[in-house]
Amino acid sequence: MVLEKLSSSLKNSLAKIAKSVFVDERIVNELIKDIQRALLQADVNVKLVFELSNRIKERALKEKPPVGLSQKEYLIKVVYDELTLFMGGEKNEVKIEKKPFKILLVGLFGSGKTTTAAKLAKYFKKRGNKVALLGTDTWRPAALKQLKVLGQEIDVPVWGDENEKDPVKILKLFENKFNDYDIVIVDSAGRDALNDELVEEIERLNSALKPDETLLVMSADIGQAAQKQAEQFNKSCGVTGVIITKMDGTAKGGGALSACSVTKAPIKFIGTGEKIDDIEQFNPKGFVGRLLGMGDLEALLEKATEVIDEDFAKDLGKKFLKGNFNFIDLYEQIVAMSKMGPLTKVMNLIPGISNLNIPKEMIENQEHKVKLWKIIMQSMTKEELENPDLLNPPRIERIAKGAGVSVAEVRGLIKQYRTSKKLMKHVKSSGPDADKLMKHFKKGNIRKF
Repeated sequence: MVLEKLSSSLKNSLAKIAKSVFVDERIVNELIKDIQRALLQADVNVKLVFELSNRIKERALKEKPPVGLSQKEYLIKVVYDELTLFMGGEKNEVKIEKKPFKILLVGLFGSGKTTTAAKLAKYFKKRGNKVALLGTDTWRPAALKQLKVLGQEIDVPVWGDENEKDPVKILKLFENKFNDYDIVIVDSAGRDALNDELVEEIERLNSALKPDETLLVMSADIGQAAQKQAEQFNKSCGVTGVIITKMDGTAKGGGALSACSVTKAPIKFIGTGEKIDDIEQFNPKGFVGRLLGMGDLEALLEKATEVIDEDFAKDLGKKFLKGNFNFIDLYEQIVAMSKMGPLTKVMNLIPGISNLNIPKEMIENQEHKVKLWKIIMQSMTKEELENPDLLNPPRIERIAKGAGVSVAEVRGLIKQYRTSKKLMKHVKSSGPDADKLMKHFKKGNIRKF
């Protein structure tokens, strides 16, 4: 996973601070060295690393913590603030303020422009916009065919002409349809390098389209070349933002992220996986929060609202707190959770969870269990789902055979259900203790409770 080592190194550095008795210059210098080492290993530019570490050191040694914060807590806040600023500071959103809103995607070969075009279309469609895709890549064989396959998958119209070699002429062919849509995303051609031919083509297309956003698509494995590329594309067509793709790969990624964030082309989206839903708005505060193990509640809530209806969530929440939920409620919760993505990704968004150092094997085992429970519940009758107390030995045996699992695995689900029910009843009846539990969850001090 991109930046996984950086995240681990930074969390270890902050853990040293948390364990130290007091903060002095020696502790600060050790922290600075750890941060420098971690960022350099993540392929971040040397000059940028030293500028960042000098700012952290200067603030840590000169500034006094505000009332209510200890020196250790303030030092961690300084690291968080400076890393956030380093990654771009505030979130730069693509704001749809007119119709049709035109987005032009540019970039080199292999950056993932076509897939990103479809991901963006799905992203905006989920938010209630009527979206269309236009393919103007006349260089890469089957580029339009790929775009059409992706468009069909997300039920978004795709325009293009396989016989026409001039992207501007393709644009003119379909321009009269634009007003019927809220957003039109244009996929342009790439090259092996940013040469004069590509610059001329982009400039012509840019001039004819007059896009509201021109987004440069770059792969996370580009490293420190990202800054130069961003500046060159920006000069050619006025790039308004960057999308970093392949953030789920093994590339170091730090070069691409940091280099773009210090140019005038801020990162607006990141691709987090191969699936069509694996794209998210880049929020420096949330991203740094994840790196440091502080979570990203904003991203978590956004994922949740994408897959869970608000009224359904409220109703389900009430049932769980009252402790009167059944297997149907549990099943619906599992389905909703699975739509949010792999458990490992979701857990990284929850404050404090990643600091618990839960073994990866344990998380994967839990994911397997959840999938198994879903299959088991699909083998139950409606009556059994609504009233789990009916599950006697003969019924359990029948369900196990129907699901192709062991009786012990069915009993494991029943045990988990009853434990959850007891826990929810306890939380509901605990009064102040329930509030105490929630405070600890928010702070990430789960083991201390």
